[in-house]
Amino acid sequence: MPFEIYIKDVVDILLTTIILFYIYKVMSQTRSLRVFTGVFVFVTAWIVVSKVLEMKLLGGIMDQLMNVGAIAIIVLFQKEIRSFLYNIGMHNALGRLVRYFRNEKQAEDGHYRNPRAVVSPIVMACLNMSKQKVGALIVLRNDTPLGEYVSSGEHLDAKVSQRLIENIFFKNSPLHDGALIIKGDRIVAASCILPTSHDIDIPKEFGLRHRAARGISAESDALAIVVSEETGSITLAYKNRFRVNVTSEQLEEAMMKGTIE
Repeated sequence: MPFEIYIKDVVDILLTTIILFYIYKVMSQTRSLRVFTGVFVFVTAWIVVSKVLEMKLLGGIMDQLMNVGAIAIIVLFQKEIRSFLYNIGMHNALGRLVRYFRNEKQAEDGHYRNPRAVVSPIVMACLNMSKQKVGALIVLRNDTPLGEYVSSGEHLDAKVSQRLIENIFFKNSPLHDGALIIKGDRIVAASCILPTSHDIDIPKEFGLRHRAARGISAESDALAIVVSEETGSITLAYKNRFRVNVTSEQLEEAMMKGTIE
């Protein structure tokens, strides 16, 4: 037979298809899709020229470009690669085991001894700021460390307090710009700079706070709360998706679970 197909070949093709589809899905949520398409076309042409047609001159040139291109791809798609690897880590069994023991340790340390005592002041602060149309961006850390974003703001390390949160986002406060990051029952830092999402599916009426919330939710498992300065509406962002116009009950439920449905 000119062609012999084995089970491993079928598995190889199937896994390659799944990986390419997943990469396409990640890229389609960003502006990198066209770049990825161009890279895919070039790689396909390289395989045809070098492996199938065995053209030595053109194949040699494309081989050298591929060697340099590997580094260029890492530079161009560093955000997407990090998101891809993070999603793999969050969905496998090892990731679930790590999160389980981490949550157990946090419970022993007392971080979740009385979560409602932490949730209530945040909910009340968000409701008051919503009524007064005071813009706010609050990030509740879950498992993913946010050290690089904490270091971009002003370190506080204060107990969660409704009055403190409202004072931080008061329009004349020097800390009202940027995000407030909370870990457990502590306000870690304020005026933090977050990554901004450039996803094309974000509604045009959403401002920089919403894009920052989407950005941090895409790079971590944090739950982000946005209070709109224009409308006073409250929006949640988690794992690169929004839940808009949430009520106080929905906000409290999401904070208790650390996720949105």
